[in-house]
Amino acid sequence: MTVLALHDQHYSLDHAAFLETLSTTKNLLIIQDLDGVCMGLVKDPLTRTIDPDYIRASRKFKDHFFVLTNGEHGGKRGVNRIVERAFRNIDAKHEISYLPGLAAGGVQWQTDQGQISHPGVSQAELNFLATVPDLIGQCLQQFFAKYPDLFPTDNQPELIHASVLDNLVSPTANLNVLAEYLGDRLDIYQDLQRTIAALLDDLLEKASQQGLDNSFFVHYAPNLGRDHTGIEMVRFATGADSGTTDFQFMVRGAVKEAGVLVLLNEYYSRHAKYYPLGENFNARQAPQNHEDLLQLVQDNFDPQLMPLIVGVGDTVTSQTEGNQVRRGGSDRLFLQLVQDIGQWAKSGNLVVYIDSSQGELKNRIPLKIGVVAGQEKVIAGITDPADPLKINVAFPDGFEQYTTLFQQAAAKRG
Repeated sequence: MTVLALHDQHYSLDHAAFLETLSTTKNLLIIQDLDGVCMGLVKDPLTRTIDPDYIRASRKFKDHFFVLTNGEHGGKRGVNRIVERAFRNIDAKHEISYLPGLAAGGVQWQTDQGQISHPGVSQAELNFLATVPDLIGQCLQQFFAKYPDLFPTDNQPELIHASVLDNLVSPTANLNVLAEYLGDRLDIYQDLQRTIAALLDDLLEKASQQGLDNSFFVHYAPNLGRDHTGIEMVRFATGADSGTTDFQFMVRGAVKEAGVLVLLNEYYSRHAKYYPLGENFNARQAPQNHEDLLQLVQDNFDPQLMPLIVGVGDTVTSQTEGNQVRRGGSDRLFLQLVQDIGQWAKSGNLVVYIDSSQGELKNRIPLKIGVVAGQEKVIAGITDPADPLKINVAFPDGFEQYTTLFQQAAAKRG
């Protein structure tokens, strides 16, 4: 029987083959999301934890591994604080290293020594972003006042603290705690979703009035994809699904698919000794649509030097509304670009999906596993039959299953 190469498989559970790929491929680039992929999804980001052995393993992939996240590296809610806490808890502070790569959708760069920069972001934009967390907090206070019986005054400070993420370049309203707090009061939670979405729309208008007309956009996670104008669509809650919980006010151009080009440009500089897009290329200089991003790669990168790119994410959605399919998720477009680059360069790129439905959030659909012809297989995935995105490798048991294999691969690479 002919065994298909991993990049030709769909929802493969052949983790031994994937382990071999990570362990032995010299020209390898791993581009990996964080939340839900290397740590569990939780309602309050301040409670996240990460395994120090995973951090140690990432060092062994030096120059072959970068993160790509909509969260942030720095700040009190950033991943760096989680990393530091992990090593402090095992009395190994001297071993700390950080996760290299891009955060805030692609505009926050970090080295493995924790040096952070924001290529392409102006001081005026940073100043405006600094005002957003307080405005989100004020909006929540006004919302609570509409429902005084539900939100006693004594509860409000704690709820606001958990819901307002004062990230430097991606301030966010995170509604996970409030979704749980409201329970089955679906109409009120949907009202909250609409209220926060309206606030962020107002902030876009306010920025425009201050001369920052094309500086920002709103990212919803998870979402229903983009409408015909390119604007992301809120996924409103249903009875069993909390829908969009993260409402992020982000720097325009800070999209993960643009980050792929930044990381690929960096990879070529380290391994091929030149920058195909120039040394100072950043995510904000990248095109805004998929076709142009792919064309930029085809026009500037030597396919003979293209690494095998492994894209790893956990947020991909496909939802049918009547006769229309809404495809979204904050990892979808970057994974699609990884897939399409691989098809063009014939580099065997892999799209890897981590099932994060075991976490605390109620907006993830689990993979369904069954036995077919004596073999365990994914019998229902998170994509639709006509979906252009093809998941090559799946980890139905979540981030711990993936990070265990990641550590094994790192040990084999030495």
